[in-house]
Amino acid sequence: MLKEIENRSDVSLLVRSFYAKIRVNELLGPIFNSAIPEDHWESHLEKLTDFWETNLFGIPKFKGNPMQAHRNVDQANNKNIDMAHFGHWIQLWFQTIDEHFTGDLAEKAKRASRKMATGLFMGMKS
Repeated sequence: MLKEIENRSDVSLLVRSFYAKIRVNELLGPIFNSAIPEDHWESHLEKLTDFWETNLFGIPKFKGNPMQAHRNVDQANNKNIDMAHFGHWIQLWFQTIDEHFTGDLAEKAKRASRKMATGLFMGMKS
């Protein structure tokens, strides 16, 4: 049964379920797994939970520079990250949301991801 996103625990479930898929994904896994050392995944998942908690609930927890992080990853991948990678990322994000959640915040997470993907891609390539 689907539920609404109500709290940090729900956001954590979403983030952890999503990145479990990302890490084994044929297209995206190699990029993420080379950028984030195995022993840093737990802290990275907490940071991403902070990011989405900030975005969905307006709770100012996230500290970081996603644009610079994505530029660094693109540089490490010979600037070969393209819109297809972001499209695949969004597809997996939507799929994960739809497996677990429904409601206004689930839709907000989808809208935010579209906007974020476009902004990050454009910023990486500028």
